[in-house]
Amino acid sequence: MTTSVEETQPSSDIAGTAPTATATEREASTPTEPTTAGETVDADVFNDTDSAVGTEDFTSLISLSDSIREFRIENGRTYHSLSAGKYWCPNDELENGRLDLQHHAHRLTFDGALCCCPKSAGAKRVLDLGTGTGIWAIEYADEHPEADVIGVDLSPIQPAFVPPNCSFEVDDVEKDWTWSRSFDFIYWRALLGCFSDPQSIVQKCFDNLEPGGYLEMHDGYFLIECDDGTLPPDCALLEMTKLAREASARLGRPMDVSPQYPKMMEKAGFVDIVTVKYKWPINSWPQERNLKTLGHWNLANVDGGLEGLHLALLTRGLQWTKEETLALCAQVRKDLRNTAYHAYWPVIYCYGKKPEA
Repeated sequence: MTTSVEETQPSSDIAGTAPTATATEREASTPTEPTTAGETVDADVFNDTDSAVGTEDFTSLISLSDSIREFRIENGRTYHSLSAGKYWCPNDELENGRLDLQHHAHRLTFDGALCCCPKSAGAKRVLDLGTGTGIWAIEYADEHPEADVIGVDLSPIQPAFVPPNCSFEVDDVEKDWTWSRSFDFIYWRALLGCFSDPQSIVQKCFDNLEPGGYLEMHDGYFLIECDDGTLPPDCALLEMTKLAREASARLGRPMDVSPQYPKMMEKAGFVDIVTVKYKWPINSWPQERNLKTLGHWNLANVDGGLEGLHLALLTRGLQWTKEETLALCAQVRKDLRNTAYHAYWPVIYCYGKKPEA
């Protein structure tokens, strides 16, 4: 059985700002696609070492550790070295700060909640895919001391001091999963363009969940939308989203797959699939207070990270130069701050359950 809620919006703010994180590493039923319900958002009228390990093996581990931490430099930004070239965003402090801003925008969207499936409480063993700075895993572990939370990422950029029930591992989840115990909750957020075969990762999630466990997925849809015609079809902002989508397709890691998540979950075997579509305004143009607040945060999230979000995509996928990409980012930044453009990014959210039997 599938529950599909076509469109909704955040109803309240949460206080505070998201903390910044740094570095650590790893030791070794038919779902309906979300559709726009035709609702519109009113624009504001104002413009505002284990001892058993031998010496040779220990030396190898140290060498592996060093190589993982020797990040690749590309166009003046640093990128992960494990499975180099797979992920399109940097892993430097500037990008990590953006990720924490994005995390706060997600919490605003869900009234402060970290997740929405039934495992928002009661989970015992949790996996955070693509944990990034680890902020979600840390906060979930803080709020649920009874849960064992593991965050996994290609980059060792998570903090060293974390809750005792939280740990981080450096790994490539496109390779074989080697965890010996299953999970009862797997969390997936902001993984657009990460995988050459997203369906296979969804299947791995299903296979590594215990019966009754949940997979929850959150992702944007990179092609920007506008309901009232105020976004010019030839503007730089719209052009950049089209170029990014084209570049990701050429790189074999498409960024336009989030609307297919419910079908992927169904194909993998999940049941009781719930799907929701949200709108993230590009800036503070909405009249409604909570959407305006979300727009403020989303502008901070994207505006400060434009170069990091697009440098690898356009230079790798479309063979643009760094200078060409930066010039386009400058034009896009003007569009992002224009409150006359009533545009937004669609955000797809869904979760599903592995059958009990």
